[in-house]
Amino acid sequence: MPPRPLEIGPAGHAAAHAIERARTACGYSQRQLAARVTALGQPMTFTALSRIERTVRRCDIDDLVAIATALGIAPAGPSRRPSHALGSGRRGRNIADDRRLA
Repeated sequence: MPPRPLEIGPAGHAAAHAIERARTACGYSQRQLAARVTALGQPMTFTALSRIERTVRRCDIDDLVAIATALGIAPAGPSRRPSHALGSGRRGRNIADDRRLA
């Protein structure tokens, strides 16, 4: 039986759109961002990045962390402590924060 393709869920769609918004806000082309991600040690072609942004390809956690790092933003995730736990009333910039990326 052939493997069943994995569907991209709501979080995957949100991450893909956030990546595209952050990339364009930083002024990077897909080719430039893919090169930055590859330079960080996570091989990525601009075609793969395009497929992630168009939700044709799933973005795994390694890709997400490398993309966020290349964009200079922290990826949001379950290991991130809420800002109130840090004692600062400010939140750090992260890839899921639409207000900062829009």
